[in-house]
Amino acid sequence: MALPARRATLSILLSVALSSVLGACAGNPQQAQAPATSPEPAAPSLPRRGIELGDLDRKQDPCVDFYEYANGAWRAANPIPPSMDRWSRRWASAEANKEQLKTILNEVSQRQDWPKASVEQLIGDYYASCTDEATIDRQGIAPIAPLLAEIRAIRTPAELQRMIIRLHEIAIRVPFGLSSSQDFHQPTRVIGEIFAGGLGLPDREYYFKPDSRFVETRKKYVAHIVKMFELAGESPMRAASASKLVFSLEKHLAAASLDKVAIRDPKNLDHLMDLASLRRIAPHFDWEGYFQAAGLSLSELNLDEPKFMRELDRQIARAPLAQWRAYLTWHVLRSAGPSLSAPFAEESFSFDEAYLNGVKEMKPRWKRCVESTDRWLGEALGRKYVEKYFPPEAKERAEEMVKNILLTMEDSLKALHWMTPETKQRALEKIATFHVEIGYPRKWKDYSSVQVSRASFWQNLAAARKFYIQDDLATIGKPVDRTRWGTTPPTSDAGYDPQLNEIVFPAGILEPPSFQQNAIDAVNYGAIGVAMGHEISHGFDDQGAKFDSEGRFNNWWSEQDLREFQKRGACIADQFDSYFIEPGIHHIGKLVLGESIADFAGVQLAWRAFKKSRGGQVSEPIVDGFTPAQQFFIAWGQVRGDSIRPETQRRMIQVDPHPVAKYRVIGPLSNMPDFAQAFRCRADAPMVRPPALRCDIW
Repeated sequence: MALPARRATLSILLSVALSSVLGACAGNPQQAQAPATSPEPAAPSLPRRGIELGDLDRKQDPCVDFYEYANGAWRAANPIPPSMDRWSRRWASAEANKEQLKTILNEVSQRQDWPKASVEQLIGDYYASCTDEATIDRQGIAPIAPLLAEIRAIRTPAELQRMIIRLHEIAIRVPFGLSSSQDFHQPTRVIGEIFAGGLGLPDREYYFKPDSRFVETRKKYVAHIVKMFELAGESPMRAASASKLVFSLEKHLAAASLDKVAIRDPKNLDHLMDLASLRRIAPHFDWEGYFQAAGLSLSELNLDEPKFMRELDRQIARAPLAQWRAYLTWHVLRSAGPSLSAPFAEESFSFDEAYLNGVKEMKPRWKRCVESTDRWLGEALGRKYVEKYFPPEAKERAEEMVKNILLTMEDSLKALHWMTPETKQRALEKIATFHVEIGYPRKWKDYSSVQVSRASFWQNLAAARKFYIQDDLATIGKPVDRTRWGTTPPTSDAGYDPQLNEIVFPAGILEPPSFQQNAIDAVNYGAIGVAMGHEISHGFDDQGAKFDSEGRFNNWWSEQDLREFQKRGACIADQFDSYFIEPGIHHIGKLVLGESIADFAGVQLAWRAFKKSRGGQVSEPIVDGFTPAQQFFIAWGQVRGDSIRPETQRRMIQVDPHPVAKYRVIGPLSNMPDFAQAFRCRADAPMVRPPALRCDIW
């Protein structure tokens, strides 16, 4: 999800998939004479189901490598599809979800007599224009030719700035972006926020690090820029010259940008100022004209990265207009490329997916079009999805589980031995004000102003992008609207917003098999329950803990408690610093700290909530030869057990706040005595961290 850095939702992707293949009992779990069932089936006709037995790699010892044990057999039998950068049952489920969306879109796109601006007309015509490959290929570069001509015509700084405004209107937010944001200090009001952007590589470090993999990436990136310019009609010589101008300008901007670790600290992004202060930082940009074009009258706003803006101002003043023309042309090509004719789409794929992520082939056209419809008309498509595929029972059960896990978090906070009563009271106040959104928004977005036809996919995409920008900016200067969602209902994802103190679980994650009405409680709590605990605990990770119960960026900790909290977080960061994906490349503990705290707490909270739901008893029944405790932990290992391409892992290590799947599985569990007890692990087993090194927060 591409949101401004300080507003990025901290999320865990979850969904499990498909039916299990029964197999023999595990080596060391307790044996049962026959598989038992839970006493409360979801429906009389459906037996209660446990973990996916056929996914277990029984050659592995769960106390040595639980990642391989939990679903190594499934990964061995199900290699990553050529069009994916990772794969597991949960990713298979997410892709199957797109088949459901395809069914909806195929149905509505077959008719062309829907009422104008109706949900069916909008998503049907958008999808039909996207899947019309013949027309898209015939049009070639023509859909964006007017934009490119406007850029070529730039001859003055004023024209350059007008072009930046023009691109921002269709969500090409370079070299910076403007969005709405809650005020860090008055979270009930929405203000404008300017954030850094304009880089074509995944992170600032890609422009500078001397390691061979970064050197190679820079060469590949420049070659990719050259190829895209050539496809746009430039000669090889002019394309090569343009690529050097683009890379040079981006390198200047990258040098002034915060790195991924620094971005994770809210204090580095907290710069509320009036327009006079903004003008002093960047005097060569016409801010009055910019905000007037955006339809805004602002007295103050937040500037995420002042250093970046100062450097941008220098480049506006000093860089030749020819360099700016090359830069803006490149970012139009980069943004529009996947939506244009086959040569552009294929070249975009070759760098963004094939090279950076190791993906072997493009997704089929229909799937890319489903994803685009969900991305830009998501609540329109989501209404149809919820009507067809989201049962009320799933919403009710999810709400019940979240309530139980919130109560468990409350219990955990009350029982903390290291937190003083004053800080503990503020933490409990934060839990008491948690807001929960399940399934779909209470108020649907109105897309009726978006002009969609079957004539041009790019025009439809541009119209949807323009609506997205206008819809966002229209909230500035108004009170926070809690009915607005930042994700779409079909999304197989979940998130937490620290300023809203809100967790969101869309319908797309609350469907079989990741969330099953007929699964035993141990499995549901081990899978979706951990996700719920994960999102709740984001309110108390190294970022969320800096916001109080009302969403203010405010230190509510005593000095003593804060030191202890940071010490416990450092334990987790150090643990992940030691996890290598290959020789010489390891996790950056401080980058993945928030997600790792949430994983640690998520597993613990879900485990305690599961026990709470059973009155503290988890010894019976045994299902398929596994105790409830074993079922719970295996469910976590299976829901998180992704295969990930090496190229994707290398990119994740540098830019992603989530650890790779293997260490998300084994990291938290290796610190849990309950896990070791469930699988009868020896004290010196690899999956058991020594007490002196064991990490624990909540």
